Amino acid sequence: MSSTEQEIRKHIHDLAAGISGEEFARRLSPKSHEAPPRVTGASQTDPDAVAKRWELLPHAAAAREAIADPATLADHGRYARNIEQFIGTVKVPVGLVGPLRVNGIAAQGDYYVPLATTEAALVASYHRGATVLTHAGGCSTLILSEGVGRSPAYAFHSLVDAGLFVQWCLAHHDALCAAAEATTSHGRLRDVRFNVEGNHVYLLLEFTTGDASGQNMVTIAAQALCDHIAESCPVKPAYFFVEGNMSGDKKASAQSFLSVRGRKVSAEVRLSRKVVTRLLHTTPEKMVDYWRTSILGGVLSGTIGVQGHYANGLAALFIACGQDAACVSEAAVGVTRFEVGPEGELYAAVTLPNLIVGTVGGGTGLPSQRAGLEILGLAGPGHARALSEVCAALALAGELSIIAALSVHEFTSAHARLARGAKASPWPGDEAPPV
Repeated sequence: MSSTEQEIRKHIHDLAAGISGEEFARRLSPKSHEAPPRVTGASQTDPDAVAKRWELLPHAAAAREAIADPATLADHGRYARNIEQFIGTVKVPVGLVGPLRVNGIAAQGDYYVPLATTEAALVASYHRGATVLTHAGGCSTLILSEGVGRSPAYAFHSLVDAGLFVQWCLAHHDALCAAAEATTSHGRLRDVRFNVEGNHVYLLLEFTTGDASGQNMVTIAAQALCDHIAESCPVKPAYFFVEGNMSGDKKASAQSFLSVRGRKVSAEVRLSRKVVTRLLHTTPEKMVDYWRTSILGGVLSGTIGVQGHYANGLAALFIACGQDAACVSEAAVGVTRFEVGPEGELYAAVTLPNLIVGTVGGGTGLPSQRAGLEILGLAGPGHARALSEVCAALALAGELSIIAALSVHEFTSAHARLARGAKASPWPGDEAPPV
């Protein structure tokens, strides 16, 4: 991003106030003094290994007490497959939202939803939305598509070679599927598509992954497919990579609305004017006015999809229930739509094309995260589809609440009241000095 000369001068003046040119250069120059000891131990989680790592941090006694607490150390073995250089666990406050009534194919019933967050007002907002949905009889949810992708990329000498390579892959489709699926008992290679750019070829592999979110599953399967190609295909690339950055993994992308990553889910509700007025303190017309304005704002700022704050609820749910928190970057892509219905009611819908969630594998077996899924009644096999529908319902609840608050100017006051209330207890050593 470019800046004006005036902006650059002011920034450098503010940043380097009181620092000479020589000192500025010294601070930014490489330093050759001996580095402190490296963190070691890799996947070891036993208390002795943890203690050795904390010895590198002699000034962090209070931090050690909070992070490496006795309960965490007693359960250390359960973290070995989820973390390296383990030193403990971080406690994030967990609030409870609900009941949230969901009328889906997989998710049926009233759910109490755990949300882990440090942002005041977030749980209160989603709770209000959930209350409104439940009062209205719940929201309808539907899974529209499923699939998790990897995109191996191949570079060839010429466009001719790229075309011959695609031709070979098409002729050996069954063998490619067999090679990929031999690595997993749950994953299935559902589709192989091709994107040719000059002498480059991207294979767009789409898998179903059962009840796992499936990122590691599809990576291992894609590698096996690439290994089979390397051994069998007579058209040899100059080089290839198991992921060519076209799958949308952990990033918002325009292809979200052309395909799917995880599960594509839509949720909708119709709220009577009375419910909107009494429980959300606004009107359907005011909510649609705000939604219309926000749509234009999103377009003008170049957002991918248009929605209020999917990331808030999804991140909190992901952390509480052992999902890959980084996947919020793609999961929070989507579209919110509000309309005033023929009888003056509010129609509200959300569509999220990238809900990459699971109820087995990954972080779902960790103590607190397993407990979060058990609160939902969705722990273990057979529940991933229901979890994705709950995610969509939660997103809808959050959109109703935040847009209602913004439409009648209650957004700021709610945050001021909930986030600027009583002060938290100070961290040891941070107490104000005596006057």
